[in-house]
Amino acid sequence: MFDVIIAGCGPTGAVLAAELRLHDVRVLVLEKDTEPIPFTRIVGLHIRSLELMAMRGLLERILKRGRRRPAGAYFAGIDKPAPAGLDSSYAYLLGIPQPVIVHLLEEHAIELGAQVRRGSAVAAFQQDDDGVTVELADGEQLRTRYLVGCDGARSTVRKLLGVGFPGEPSRNDTLMGELEVGVPPEEIAAKMAEIRDTDKRWWFRPFGEGVYSVVVPAAGVSGRAQPPTLEEFRQQLRTVAGTDFGVHSPRWLSRFGDATRLAERYRVGRVLLAGDAAHIHPPIGGQGLNLGVQDAFNLGWKLAAQVRGRAPDDLLDTYQAERRPVAEDVLDNTRAQTELMSTEPGPQAVRRLLAELMDFDEVNRHLIEKITAIGVRYDFGEGPELLGRRLPDIDVKQGRLYGLLHRGRGLLLDRTERLTVGGWSDRVDHLADPTAALDVPCVLLRPDGHVAWIGDDQRDLDDHLSRWFGTPN
Repeated sequence: MFDVIIAGCGPTGAVLAAELRLHDVRVLVLEKDTEPIPFTRIVGLHIRSLELMAMRGLLERILKRGRRRPAGAYFAGIDKPAPAGLDSSYAYLLGIPQPVIVHLLEEHAIELGAQVRRGSAVAAFQQDDDGVTVELADGEQLRTRYLVGCDGARSTVRKLLGVGFPGEPSRNDTLMGELEVGVPPEEIAAKMAEIRDTDKRWWFRPFGEGVYSVVVPAAGVSGRAQPPTLEEFRQQLRTVAGTDFGVHSPRWLSRFGDATRLAERYRVGRVLLAGDAAHIHPPIGGQGLNLGVQDAFNLGWKLAAQVRGRAPDDLLDTYQAERRPVAEDVLDNTRAQTELMSTEPGPQAVRRLLAELMDFDEVNRHLIEKITAIGVRYDFGEGPELLGRRLPDIDVKQGRLYGLLHRGRGLLLDRTERLTVGGWSDRVDHLADPTAALDVPCVLLRPDGHVAWIGDDQRDLDDHLSRWFGTPN
């Protein structure tokens, strides 16, 4: 009997498993693939995801394996630098190979005690009032209190659950791969500069000696999951660039579409969805992995509280209430970016106009905060502007704020030195620090770093501790 079974050990599933283990939840992660993905696609961790990694003490480990890049040129690839003074200590993009980040996050979950079984796929499940019976593809049956589908865009869990996945199908396929080339780098750079001036949908990027990471629009929509052939790749390069650059000896080839879909519900009873199982969108802006990881940080402590019998009645429902609108916003901004990537005269005119508007600091800042998720504000009711937002990694007397959040607990940051967390001390830490870099008396932080309460009244604080952390001991 497990507390939680997670289908899928990508970044979302691995982060969720680790978050649950911080609260001693018995977790099993089922991954249908026997081996990690074989290709080395580079993904980017945005500011908010880097903050979350810092909150759990993971950032230094990840930084060693990635490459920092300036924050900027996120929105539809419009080449504008980030505005000065972004409100984060981690205002950069971290490029990191996808297999590396998946390995690091899975390793972290296992270190915390999560079990991971590869080559195990969910084939069916049945839920009742006490839990979920999960049947694997080999016929084995497992019993769990909750099941979470983190099993990607073609999620088996979502389909078996009968949750609708409305949206728009792919209009365009894109081919991606790592290949060796047969022409000098200067020829590639010249052609790249010529085409990228009007067509941002393709690139050639060096990826080791004589090897390039290549992305090129496909001829249409195939509806197939299998990778393209080398000849298909060459043909599309000739169509777009007038040459195939002598590409040969591919390390790997793949294709992806630009479908946009959002699950109608994130929870049905004891079964929940997160990551690509709940939402898919074009990869423009690099938000997909980040959106899923942030889902996991939102869900983990809430599901753990539910399992431990400490959750207020509606706490688990706040997962969908908070995260689905964020996904809706991401889907909308990727729709907008997709239009701006078109080579047609109308979208190109809008793109030029937006590029002019982004010279205004307020516009540029708004778009970067949207893409990097540091502008997210959950609706916690009436209150100051900071309520519902994430708190940056401010200075406190013990060093930096995020260093106090490694255990995944709540935190009362008390500048008055008069308040207490009382009967919630087993799940909420208390730091009395009149020197904390805050312009409000006190804040109550959730385990995901969002501000749940602002004030200086003990009775009001107790009400909010009950709201988010349940009945006191």
